Amino acid sequence: MQTHPFHWAEPPILKADRASVFFDGVFSQPRLRHPEGVAVGPDGWIWCGSEDGEILRIAPDAGTIECVAATGGFVLGLAFDGARALLACDLKHAAVFRLDLGSLELRRFTPPGIKIPNYPLIDCRRNRLLVSDSHASGTPGPGVWAYDLETGEGELWYGEPMQFANGLAMRAGEEALYVCETFASAITRIPILADGRPGEAETFASDLPGLPDGIAFDARGNLIVGCYEPSRLLRIAPDGSKTNVLIEDVTAHTFCHPTNIAFDGSHLYTANLGRWHISRVEMDVGAPPLWQEARP
Repeated sequence: MQTHPFHWAEPPILKADRASVFFDGVFSQPRLRHPEGVAVGPDGWIWCGSEDGEILRIAPDAGTIECVAATGGFVLGLAFDGARALLACDLKHAAVFRLDLGSLELRRFTPPGIKIPNYPLIDCRRNRLLVSDSHASGTPGPGVWAYDLETGEGELWYGEPMQFANGLAMRAGEEALYVCETFASAITRIPILADGRPGEAETFASDLPGLPDGIAFDARGNLIVGCYEPSRLLRIAPDGSKTNVLIEDVTAHTFCHPTNIAFDGSHLYTANLGRWHISRVEMDVGAPPLWQEARP
């Protein structure tokens, strides 16, 4: 009998009941349709996007969902620039949009050039936005773009071919960018040189038991990985030496193609591209939401 490529012999670290459906949007108004991106905002609400281009936010008690703005496309990854703005990648428009959190004005932020802007990350040390470019499914290509946070002007930052560059993360106190290469089942580490340019990339973790999509570091430096397939989360040791299945759902209901992930203390939220809900995991180790690491 042939072994499934993502078979994993060891049991998950966390029991399945540590995960639950935080907000079910199948019948909500507005509805939550196939969310790809998720982020915790400075308002404490859980923000996400939909296949209809809606940018939505969900109250911390999951009692309310609101549509804040809409791109008219398909919203992918999200990132907060402190309390100033939300940056949202859009598949249809091949652009990043900027939502001013004060006026709620939404506008296209990046010029043409990037092909599939998948995930945005604020590099607050250099006042810039880094965005993964998935390029094309099944065709490796560059890579990662960098944009000025004030003007939106930018260029290709890392131009080497990658196998569907996806989620991005930076670890506190470390000058490096971590990139999911989804169809390589790997995480790549790109050092950031003193002048801001990329150094020589290296493989941080490979042969992962799943297709990695979204990533985030916990407070101990472990890398948590949302896998699009199968429906599970992974935990990679701080030095990349060991990977474990953190938690999974073999029925693909609580998790269903989890994509981006976001911490709020010891709660970890996951988007589920395959369904209509946001999941929440009760973690043993937490981390601050990313917007707290950005400039005020």
